[in-house]
Amino acid sequence: MFASREPKMILFVRDLTVIDFSYLCEARGMLGESYIVDVELHGGLDHASMVLDFSKVKKVIKQAIDQLVDHKLAIPALSSMLRFNNDNELSTLHFDSARGTIQMAAPTQAVVAVPAARIDEQSLTEFLQQKIKPLLPAHVDKLVLTLRPEASSSFYYHYSHGLKKHDGNCQRIAHGHRSTIQIYTDGMLAPRLNKYWSERWQDIYLATAEDSCDAAALTYIQAEAGNLCFRYQAEQGWFELTMPEAHCEVVPCDTTVECLAEYIVTELTQLDPTKQYKVVAYEGVAKGAIATS
Repeated sequence: MFASREPKMILFVRDLTVIDFSYLCEARGMLGESYIVDVELHGGLDHASMVLDFSKVKKVIKQAIDQLVDHKLAIPALSSMLRFNNDNELSTLHFDSARGTIQMAAPTQAVVAVPAARIDEQSLTEFLQQKIKPLLPAHVDKLVLTLRPEASSSFYYHYSHGLKKHDGNCQRIAHGHRSTIQIYTDGMLAPRLNKYWSERWQDIYLATAEDSCDAAALTYIQAEAGNLCFRYQAEQGWFELTMPEAHCEVVPCDTTVECLAEYIVTELTQLDPTKQYKVVAYEGVAKGAIATS
């Protein structure tokens, strides 16, 4: 006689959420990323004949992802290039990348230490699954998360920034996005300009000029030669950052997507005021701003 087995089911949710964050890479320095998250729950059925109510999937899993990684700087805790200190209120880090040294001081909630030598889709997926699985009911045997970039044939760039005037987590000085850009000249898509801006802002830190400071103004970290320094206070606390100069572009405006789209239009118009420009700038996936000349 074979023992009867309870049927197992797989519940799935595509496009559950988007993670917008930045991370440290030994080769590329700091770069922003946007991952779409798909979810599968493997297990038996509960008293309501469900693996898990869809509303709870969104409430429990999405909320956990947002709290763990979204709008944070992810650091590879096992990297030999990293020195990291966390005193429960303030986190400080020193990271030696091939592009130069990066240092940051920020409230602990702005940083997530991933127990891996490098941050990528696999290490981040494993980290999230290990953290979230214990939050699910016992009859859910397995949690499968899939992190994927947006499928796009357009030009895009990775950028990091901080928005000190933001009431939410965008105020964190090092979070970012993988963002598509579409530039039109006199109503026609301009591949050359799209390529130029995607290369100009590839793996860039975009800083607001008013957040720049001298090295002497830093309280929690010390700048190295050739690094630019940034510092501001927001609702969550004090933020400080030093970046290699070649890793940054300092703009005369806030780095909201609205201002960045307008900044690109202004730069283009100064080069050739005889043309009409339209800039469609994305901030991560499926959201952004349009500016026209």
